[in-house]
Amino acid sequence: MTLTAARPAARERRAAGPRRRRRPGRRWPLYALLAVLSALTLGPFAAMVVVALSPRGEPTVPARWPDSLTLDNLAQVLSASGFAEWTLNSLVYSGVSVVVILLTASMAGYAFAKKRFPGRDTMLWTFLATMMVPFQATLIPLYVLVSDLDGADTFWGLIVPTLANSQAVFLMRQFILGLPDELFDAAKVDGASELRVYWTIVVPLTKPILATLGVFVFLWHWNDFLWPLVISQSDATRTLTVGLTVLKTEELQWSTLMSSAAVSAVPCLVVFFVLQRYLVNSIAMTGLK
Repeated sequence: MTLTAARPAARERRAAGPRRRRRPGRRWPLYALLAVLSALTLGPFAAMVVVALSPRGEPTVPARWPDSLTLDNLAQVLSASGFAEWTLNSLVYSGVSVVVILLTASMAGYAFAKKRFPGRDTMLWTFLATMMVPFQATLIPLYVLVSDLDGADTFWGLIVPTLANSQAVFLMRQFILGLPDELFDAAKVDGASELRVYWTIVVPLTKPILATLGVFVFLWHWNDFLWPLVISQSDATRTLTVGLTVLKTEELQWSTLMSSAAVSAVPCLVVFFVLQRYLVNSIAMTGLK
């Protein structure tokens, strides 16, 4: 009876034919919109590169396309005094911040998401409330505090005040909330310690969000300007964003300044392309339990 009833249904499906697929031509408005948005996004970056490769003193975009391109401006920037030191300072500032923030945010996110302790929700929302306080409002008290601790013009004074990142904690908590509790219960039954649970369960399962957050934190600190400008007083701790401002005050050609900006964008592009696979996985796993 079951096979007999199934045969007419199968014949009806074959008679109906394959499901109609959406024709690619119907998507051209979406493709056109994406092309326009891509051009608006990449246009300023392309103009920066063209100006950076243009000979000095020659009119360039948007006035007209340069007659020739040269690498002399890039060579001058790379050989300029202080540029290499500023770049190294920015790498230290961004790299150390990424490692520490990912470590502390993942631990705090795990505690807020899966642990039960008195005052947990109050502590969480109080910590998240700090996102509503503008950094400019706390800039002067923070500078006075760091200066009284002899942290002005030092790397620890530059890095430590930026490590308490409530946005990173919130993102980690929201992601870890979606992890099944059975994994943690099974680990506890097996006698795993909290450190082992964190290292063998939380860290592997949160790699996509860790990579995404790592890109965000790196960009935040690499492009940070206000706090390094206030706390750094010499080339020993001056970051690249502050150093480019120093170059801008000098009598330099626009091609030289654009060369500096183009070089400063290279580490951001490298970090993005290296972690692009994890970014895609993070988007694909959004909403999955």
